[in-house]
Amino acid sequence: MAPRLKRFVSPGKGNGLRATAGMKRGELVYSAEPLACCVSSRLAPHVCHRCFTRPSMDLPSRRLSLHTTSDGGTEGRAGKRRGRKRETLLRCSQCKTARYCNATCQKQAWPGHKRECKCLRSLLPRIPTDSVRLAARLIFALLSPSKGRSEELYTLGEHESHLNSMSEQKKQGLCQLASMLELYLQQEMPDLAQDMTSALPSSCQEPLSLIAKVTCNCFTISDAELQEIGVGLYPSLSLLNHDCRPNCVMVFEGTKLQLRAVCDINPEEELTISYIETLSLTEDRQRQLEDQYHFTCHCQRCKSQDKDGLMQSGEEATWRLLKEALPRLEGQKAESDWQTLLQSCSHLLSTAGGDVPDENVYKLRMTDMALDASIHLGHWEEALKYGEKTLPVYRQYYPDPHPVHGVQLMRVGKLQHYLEHIEDALDTFKQAYQIIKLTHGDDHPLTTDLLMKMEECRTEMDQQSSSSH
Repeated sequence: MAPRLKRFVSPGKGNGLRATAGMKRGELVYSAEPLACCVSSRLAPHVCHRCFTRPSMDLPSRRLSLHTTSDGGTEGRAGKRRGRKRETLLRCSQCKTARYCNATCQKQAWPGHKRECKCLRSLLPRIPTDSVRLAARLIFALLSPSKGRSEELYTLGEHESHLNSMSEQKKQGLCQLASMLELYLQQEMPDLAQDMTSALPSSCQEPLSLIAKVTCNCFTISDAELQEIGVGLYPSLSLLNHDCRPNCVMVFEGTKLQLRAVCDINPEEELTISYIETLSLTEDRQRQLEDQYHFTCHCQRCKSQDKDGLMQSGEEATWRLLKEALPRLEGQKAESDWQTLLQSCSHLLSTAGGDVPDENVYKLRMTDMALDASIHLGHWEEALKYGEKTLPVYRQYYPDPHPVHGVQLMRVGKLQHYLEHIEDALDTFKQAYQIIKLTHGDDHPLTTDLLMKMEECRTEMDQQSSSSH
């Protein structure tokens, strides 16, 4: 770990990380590869299990690269309507589960996949949950330790399991996962207890304790557009404490986690991240943090209940209808029922009309769902209408540079570009760049893609100008 960071005891929070030197906004604070990671089961057929990239598509010259489907498909990546050709991933011939970009990725993955492959074969057609697969990969990694682990500031044995503070219902759910882990490893590791004793710290040798530590301390790995693609364990970064308005954000490049400052940080100041999506009411954030991470947040934003009034603005009877409809709409989205989802959102948003302003958090979520559905259905003009409605609201709710705001601007900019609103697209891309260069850095592939889109816009504007003279 970089000497500019050090571990300390954070008052009221336990362990934490703080800066030993000043850091500027946009600065790369730390980067790390995972101790263990795995692709989400839901996306297993669509993401390379080695480099965590998705297959690309051959597209016409005016390209649109927006969110993919909930099952990892690519219906949302579209060119001029038809003639789309999708690349396929190579499938492991033995377990039929792992997928790879090419033979190189498959060969590089084999040392780590070899033992997992046997476990997966033993349970086919069932695939264990992500936490079970991650726990197994962790055991395999610790049985074959690589160099460079000694520099970790936080070891697996020190991670909290929070078993003592869990409800009986949650503990029972973890017990079922622990039983699944034992079943999953049975073929490959018949002497599981003995192997765990030799490979793992004493506090992790019980399957239940290990599963609890994994579920409480793993990070969601996302792609460039912040869509979940997997889970991983990054031991030292588990030291980072939560704040609902943090001074750092995390982005991924493949499986490499990058921690960047989003404001100037003073020497000895604690580094914080947000464990959850912060675009929600204080009581909802508090409930989620209690349920998932077993603590009560006392950050400044929670104390002031900042933005709660704005999030619930408008006629209450009307926005409550939107709030109550959201679980049903989430179900339609999970099932990729895009046509029904768009019809439902469109009807509800029309009903809400001017009674509920765009800043209302439930209206914003519904507008975002309508945007997703429109993109997946290829309704580009409708998608742009919904996307442009969200931008002023995102600006209010994400006052600091935030990846979510930057990616939303990119999505809208790509729609504007595709629909040949070139000047608008360039302006939106410029706004996105002011954020992305800080949250992702100049070397990130997303930043490179954004700069390329800006250059395309400038070139097209020059061509239009030349042809008009």
